[in-house]
Amino acid sequence: QVQLVESGGGLVQAGGSLRLSCAASGTIFVINDMGWYRQAPGKQRESVATITKTGRANYADSVKERFTISRDNAKKTVYLQMNSLKPEDTAVYYCNADVQRIGYSRRAYWGQGTQVTVSS
Repeated sequence: QVQLVESGGGLVQAGGSLRLSCAASGTIFVINDMGWYRQAPGKQRESVATITKTGRANYADSVKERFTISRDNAKKTVYLQMNSLKPEDTAVYYCNADVQRIGYSRRAYWGQGTQVTVSS
């Protein structure tokens, strides 16, 4: 089994910052890409930022220059530093990891989500 546990969400005023963390645990052989997605009420889930196991990052246009994704492979953890937050960043943020387990097919896992609310 693989579990992704997120932390760091909360309520912040516009212009503020938050840092999300997501730790993976379980019988993991390799974690390939990791990423953060978000879903606002009434909207589809969208990609926010992804990072390869070698550290190459990609960002949605809406968060470039404001958010930074990073990972610690030894800790099996991915982070999302969010600066200059806007009310439109309000959403449930989900962690995603592409995991290879020994004896199992490679597949994606999701965290339970953490709420980020930005007040104007």
